[in-house]
Amino acid sequence: MTLDDLFDLVRTGGLGPSPARCSVSVAFTTRQGARHATRGRSYRNTVVSLRVEEAVGSCAVEDISDEEVHGCVGAAVPDLLDHPNPAIRTAALDAYLAHARPHHSSATRSVTIGPGNSLAKSLARARAVVDLLDPAPGDRVLVVGVVNSLLHHLRERGATYVPCDLRGGRTEWDEPVTTDALGALEGCDLVLASGMTVGNGTFEPLLRHAADAGKPVVAFAQTAGAVLPWFIGHGVRAVSAEPYPFFWLDGGPTTIHHYAERPS
Repeated sequence: MTLDDLFDLVRTGGLGPSPARCSVSVAFTTRQGARHATRGRSYRNTVVSLRVEEAVGSCAVEDISDEEVHGCVGAAVPDLLDHPNPAIRTAALDAYLAHARPHHSSATRSVTIGPGNSLAKSLARARAVVDLLDPAPGDRVLVVGVVNSLLHHLRERGATYVPCDLRGGRTEWDEPVTTDALGALEGCDLVLASGMTVGNGTFEPLLRHAADAGKPVVAFAQTAGAVLPWFIGHGVRAVSAEPYPFFWLDGGPTTIHHYAERPS
């Protein structure tokens, strides 16, 4: 299974309803800045989202124009699968697959993240993701896409980690963040990767190298949450999928969906 395989299966209607009859009714961008209470660092995210029927697909992106997003409105899914912007291609694929195989009927289990402030919800989401990864004390985890709450729970579980992110920088504990995931892989036992790797083109090289090295991959995904479950059994061990609206947008309960086997 490759991303190209998945795109081709969708184009030919091999995974659900005719994509030509599925169009984008709503396209929007979420630009978010956050600094959790007691945390010393802030962060920003930009996410493009497309709605197909009842489903919303999303992809994080460094930046995107309102005109480019608005241009998706009314477009059929096959047209957007060939869009020149990889973020729009990814969001369109994610939206179609979430429509064709809804999380609530295909996930192994759904997890409710209870209400709370932004830090409480971030920690609760991270706890559920780390539970899915299930590292043993002493395991070294390559974390691709740094989320400090994930690092917090890995530390609590007695695991060590190598933080990796294309933006570089430092963690909440002032640890350096590498930008070279493939170079860091050899010294790690497990890989915990963000769905953002799908949108920025680093997912498949990481997956190939992890498979060759025999390192299990678990994904946590706001980007491409409906895409990554199709890679279970093809190098990915499990996926925590979080469809829009994400935990950081709502102080009430939100839901994430865990996959430990391929959707059927």
